[in-house]
Amino acid sequence: MKVYFAPITKDKSQLDSLGQIFRETTGFLTKGMIVGVKLHFGEYGNTTFLRPVFIRKIVDLIKDNGSRPFLTDTNTLYVGRRRNSVDHIELANLHGFSYSSVNAPIIIADGVFGTNSSEIKINEGIESGSSDSPNSNNIPKHYAKVKIARDIAEIESMIVVSHFKGHMASGFGGAIKNLSMGCSCIAGKQQMHSDIKPTVNETKCTACGICGHHCPANAITFSPKAEIDHTKCIGCSECSGRCQYNAINIRWDSSSEKLQEKMAEYALGTVKTKKNLTFINFLMDITPDCDCWNSSAQSIVPNIGILASSDPVAIDQASYDLVNQQIGNKNSQLEHNHASGSDKFRGLRDYDPTVQIKHAEKLGLGTRKYELVKI
Repeated sequence: MKVYFAPITKDKSQLDSLGQIFRETTGFLTKGMIVGVKLHFGEYGNTTFLRPVFIRKIVDLIKDNGSRPFLTDTNTLYVGRRRNSVDHIELANLHGFSYSSVNAPIIIADGVFGTNSSEIKINEGIESGSSDSPNSNNIPKHYAKVKIARDIAEIESMIVVSHFKGHMASGFGGAIKNLSMGCSCIAGKQQMHSDIKPTVNETKCTACGICGHHCPANAITFSPKAEIDHTKCIGCSECSGRCQYNAINIRWDSSSEKLQEKMAEYALGTVKTKKNLTFINFLMDITPDCDCWNSSAQSIVPNIGILASSDPVAIDQASYDLVNQQIGNKNSQLEHNHASGSDKFRGLRDYDPTVQIKHAEKLGLGTRKYELVKI
């Protein structure tokens, strides 16, 4: 499977490079076609989400083909500025994604409160579009059907634009995560996170109350230290991310593996609703955590470039490999693995972040074998 790669150079515009790789993978665009541009608008306080100037370029390229683009995302499981569509669109505008800036409207695909969805059967196999993609009829392990945001499920064509970076629960986030967490309704997000159950280290807990304030399930009480009711907990990891004292831990030994498998199966559900898909990964500002955080840490490696492909597995594998070929930034959160060729995401969290890629390949979603075509 071909993955087109436009590296960052000193003598070429990144917008020109984006145009080149875009044209290599979007031959399906036709006059009058409605095309969703799936992206992440960034949480309030985050400064490393994708720049609107890149999205404007993609919108203009779509319109050059006579197609009609709109920008889309889904509401969040955690408590923040993207929990409902009204606040979500206001934040998108604040971050520079207004119509006047990007030349396209915004539609939050799961409705005002994140409840609009379509159930998609995924236990019947898929046509991957790749002759070397193995096990295309492998039965999913966790779901027979998944809940995809309705407006995303109903469109036939989509450009999935992903900021490739680390992620606290899944190791990294790229095309697969954008297809799964990014394209599901709130109930779907809860299904994927359900195996993650945090625990409290009472010796570190200061009972400051921040975790309880941000818990969307009201699962945290104090007596006097924080206690988490696992019968209420939905596994969103919000408490762990918010704790300033490292007092809340996640059982990564099993929960991350299941989460990643579930993400792959939800990604399969999104792909099954589409006739046309292109994936664009931006390997810039590769932070340890996702754009849902209300801050941005130092990148773990230098900026690399932009990738495009019709295969979400191939593009994520290529992105992962390119990151690992870099020398890690020693002033970042990498605890080790700074050398070229070392696994940078394992340097952030001690669990296997490639489960999502491997499981997606088994499902027939794509192939890990790729040809990197440098533009």
